[in-house]
Amino acid sequence: MDNLTDEALMLEIRNGAVGKLAVLFERHHRQLFSFFYRLTCNRELSEDLVQDVFFRLLKFRETYVPKTSFSAWMYQVARNAQIDAFRKRKSETSWSDSRPEPISAEPHIEDRLRKRQDVAPLQRAMAALPAEKREVLVLCRYQNLKYHEIGKIIGCEAGAVKLRVYRAEVIKTP
Repeated sequence: MDNLTDEALMLEIRNGAVGKLAVLFERHHRQLFSFFYRLTCNRELSEDLVQDVFFRLLKFRETYVPKTSFSAWMYQVARNAQIDAFRKRKSETSWSDSRPEPISAEPHIEDRLRKRQDVAPLQRAMAALPAEKREVLVLCRYQNLKYHEIGKIIGCEAGAVKLRVYRAEVIKTP
């Protein structure tokens, strides 16, 4: 695999070395799948969205600004792809009461079942959140983006992101 940073690779892709997109795909497709799956609980839709993001990265490569965070730009593209997909498939992308299978590479059924029981309450809590709160939590806690990167993605200041994350994490009790 290439030893260049994501930013350097994106600059090469921007300048015409489109084959380098494969390196970025290998580095980021699992993260993107996880991001989409946590938002949609739909494996097929998540896989389609990952493909769409990399298509868009190639199509809109000229819009990448040198010396900026590739991750923030990639998640902005991902967010736009998700919004477009939701507009097209509103009925297919809603959260349901069913419990999706957790993303796992564990081979033993007992381990998967135990893990599923552990994450089920979290999945229900995430499903109950409004989409904008769910999005900031996924970007912050699961995708490990910094507040300023999330701010660039959703169009606000880092302080506002911090407040949104806090508000999304606060559990209201009766």
